[in-house]
Amino acid sequence: MSSPTPDALLGPADIRELAAALGVRPTKQRGQNFVIDANTVRRIVRTAEVRPDDVVVEVGPGLGSLTLALLEVADRVTAVEIDDVLAAALPATIAARMPERADRFALVHSDAMHVAELPGPPPTALVANLPYNVAVPVLLHMLATFPSIERTLVMVQSEVADRLAAAPGSKVYGVPSVKANWYAEVKRAGAIGRNVFWPAPNVDSGLVALTRRSEPVKTTASQSEVFAVIDAAFAQRRKTLRAALAGWAGSAAAAEAALVAAGVSPQARGEALTVEEFARIAEHKEAAQHKESE
Repeated sequence: MSSPTPDALLGPADIRELAAALGVRPTKQRGQNFVIDANTVRRIVRTAEVRPDDVVVEVGPGLGSLTLALLEVADRVTAVEIDDVLAAALPATIAARMPERADRFALVHSDAMHVAELPGPPPTALVANLPYNVAVPVLLHMLATFPSIERTLVMVQSEVADRLAAAPGSKVYGVPSVKANWYAEVKRAGAIGRNVFWPAPNVDSGLVALTRRSEPVKTTASQSEVFAVIDAAFAQRRKTLRAALAGWAGSAAAAEAALVAAGVSPQARGEALTVEEFARIAEHKEAAQHKESE
């Protein structure tokens, strides 16, 4: 494979020129902050451990900074872009800057939350600079929809990165932490400064690496049943699980029956539980219903 030209990646001047030509101003509504530093996108690709045989899906490619860096390394890249102007322009940017790899690129013009299939071989990796306002739902949707994704690296707002990677007992452990952990081992993978973006955001960014679990969580409960318990537990996170799960179970006594059957203290709070414990509680909803019918 011929190596891409050294200046194939986009620098600050290229980004501003492209944006001006397209009449694009990054919008707050879509949480758009374009990466303008070639070293940063190469670092993201390295941290994501993208390999020459990887099929990478990228969400929110914007003007193509990260897309080009991914195409340098991966076998193929599929980008999912919701913005009409950006989606229309990206294939031309790839063709102009990396013509030898253009046939390895595919664009899906859609809202990532509605993507149910992708062209070409199943994706093996997800690498994305996710807009802050939709980062968690998009990440969880992609992991649920494409079980072939083994490795994920997302750049998100620093606080979101902390929440995703938090362990039980942490102050910021919550719904995103537990649901991400249902699919993957999750860890912080670095910080990204504000000056590599245009416009510079007023928040710091962090990288989060997710490695798909080799064995799914062992449970007879379905994903939706487990997620219902997680949502209920954190909807009132200051309450004990006996109180927080009363609505889910039908009453506080029924919630207590399910918790006891699952081997979890009714006085515990959601932030202390692992995803496996939430799965056990979901399995014992029948104990709760039995208690209700007594």
